[in-house]
Amino acid sequence: MVEVVKYGATGRRKSSVARIILTPGNGVIRVNKRTFENYFPRETDRIIIVEPLNLTNTKDKFNVEAKITGGGSTGQAGALRLALARALSLFDAENKTVLKKASLLSRDPRMKERKKPGQKGARRKFQWVKR
Repeated sequence: MVEVVKYGATGRRKSSVARIILTPGNGVIRVNKRTFENYFPRETDRIIIVEPLNLTNTKDKFNVEAKITGGGSTGQAGALRLALARALSLFDAENKTVLKKASLLSRDPRMKERKKPGQKGARRKFQWVKR
């Protein structure tokens, strides 16, 4: 029996979490058991996601099986990009230097700010009435 090497990684962005398994293949990306183009209809999200694969010239070398939960489409795209970059850095140490130089291995720390008491939102105050 032939042992297939798999690389797993997790990426997070805003409130989204992406868990991926990278296996040697022909470049098929499946997200939540759907096709890549079907799950991410927006072209900008698709460009963001495949950036680590394009930088390391591994677009047609790996199949990606992703499971994404939480957040919106842009947050999910960012989470998937980070997970892909982390998995590719596990695959080859040379990829790590390329991805780090393009700052794809750092998690985006920006999160939604909490709502404060006595205000309408995180920063928005209630409308002030003079009389």
